[in-house]
Amino acid sequence: MSYDPSNIFAKILKGELPCHKVYEDDTALVMMDIFPQSRGHTLIIAKSASRNLIDADPAALSAVMPLVQRVAQAVKAATGADGIRLAQFNEAPAGQTVFHLHFHIIPAYEGTALAPHGGGKADDGELAALAKDIAAKF
Repeated sequence: MSYDPSNIFAKILKGELPCHKVYEDDTALVMMDIFPQSRGHTLIIAKSASRNLIDADPAALSAVMPLVQRVAQAVKAATGADGIRLAQFNEAPAGQTVFHLHFHIIPAYEGTALAPHGGGKADDGELAALAKDIAAKF
């Protein structure tokens, strides 16, 4: 399967659709997941055009992974989470729903179950506030 440049994340990267931006650099855009599995669920959207990890350029992966680590640290600090889950899905049978390389940073809180992937939409005001809190920890 090939990369579709009209996917929702490509449109967000081009500024055609809005997002709750946390951070952006030459390699990726960091934004809040609007269908979070937990409070503070954040996405790192690679700027390189690939469907997922399987077809990604190794140089693009090595450039984005330090940012994934920084985001995990910032999310943990901003939310007070007890742990962080890193998720990355490759193709539909594995749970991928947007076919553009991206990583999920999902805060885990002791005694609180994660919501299902792609569950209910979060409040935009809360997402905007969380984006600011996380950005302040970079």
